[in-house]
Amino acid sequence: MLDRRKFLKSVGAAGALPFFTQLSKILAGEPNQPDPNSPAERESKIPLRKLGKTGVKIPCVSLGANRLDSIVILKAAIQNDVTYFDTASNYMGGNSETTIGKLLESDSKLRKKLFLVTKASRARTVVDIESRLKASLENLKTDYIDFYQFHGLSEPSMLTDDLKQWVEKAKKQKKIKFFGFSTHSNMPQCLTAAVKLGWVDAIMTSYNFRLMLDDDMRQAVDACQKAGVGLVAMKTLGLRVRGSEFTEEDKKVYKQFMDKGYTELQARIKSILQDGRIASACIGMKSVPELQENINAVIVKQQLTKADRQALSDYASSTKSDYCAGCARICSSACPDMPYIAEVMRYMMYYNSYGEPNLAKENFALLPSAAKAKLLSADYSLAQKRCPNNLPIAKIMSQAAQKLT
Repeated sequence: MLDRRKFLKSVGAAGALPFFTQLSKILAGEPNQPDPNSPAERESKIPLRKLGKTGVKIPCVSLGANRLDSIVILKAAIQNDVTYFDTASNYMGGNSETTIGKLLESDSKLRKKLFLVTKASRARTVVDIESRLKASLENLKTDYIDFYQFHGLSEPSMLTDDLKQWVEKAKKQKKIKFFGFSTHSNMPQCLTAAVKLGWVDAIMTSYNFRLMLDDDMRQAVDACQKAGVGLVAMKTLGLRVRGSEFTEEDKKVYKQFMDKGYTELQARIKSILQDGRIASACIGMKSVPELQENINAVIVKQQLTKADRQALSDYASSTKSDYCAGCARICSSACPDMPYIAEVMRYMMYYNSYGEPNLAKENFALLPSAAKAKLLSADYSLAQKRCPNNLPIAKIMSQAAQKLT
């Protein structure tokens, strides 16, 4: 990822001052009563978009709380109209949910302001899902979840009749309002299956300036839009598996947008939001500067031009051998001894590009022992041959053995 200090310099003190002045009031416990008629207040509003045919509107930028356990950031998000909170039962070992719960417990009026999303982490049966939901409701100090998700769907076969019946029951009990799933593997197949089933309300899917170039992904997103299945994008920055050294390709695309007054990372977010089929871009935020960066991507009204979009497309093409597109069916079928290649690729992205080595190691540790034992001995030649992005799979698996074990 590009150096955050370069971003802060690009934003400029004048642009950040209103936000940090407001934040200082939050930290001091002062009431914040902005004038809704002031130009500054109107400018800070995050646009709302319809979430499929659910009948609700959500902020077009949402707070990913996967590594967040700070009430300060939650309050800052709310003050700036980022009221879609995305968490899961396993994020931060449960601390993400409990932190949000503490905030809601401190002010009962906040619950109605939020669109609260959580997931049944590592659940594989209806019993597991019911158990996760019960725990999440307790952690979050709420009676209902706005959007409840099956976490990490990788195969449509997981969307069973038993699950459908459970969803109907949970809705009748008013424990959840809407149901769907998150997916970062085999996304086109999962999205297409959901459309055919007809009982999935919304989906959180990996989607970014790279994936939007894939024909299968475009068709799946189109199908969801036509069927009224709401879409929330995650992994929106399209970061690399093997790190983010500042290469000549980076310099070129970086300059393309810095000359226009915003960062290349903000341009990546803009590329998602200019896609009218996407209701919201969910981005992990664990600091105030990151929150401000993502808010500014929306506040700066300037749209990407055709040349801007082409620059991102060219960048995607020139760096694709560093990016895993999540087409797990291809590599897992080509390497049955190690069917978790796509998962390891994602963990290496966390390690190298997200700057989250602990998160990478925590996830890797949960893989089956038999698979991890074959990490270095498996034959990756066929998987590497079939990989559409020509990723050096064997080399990356070797690096994973060194860094994640």
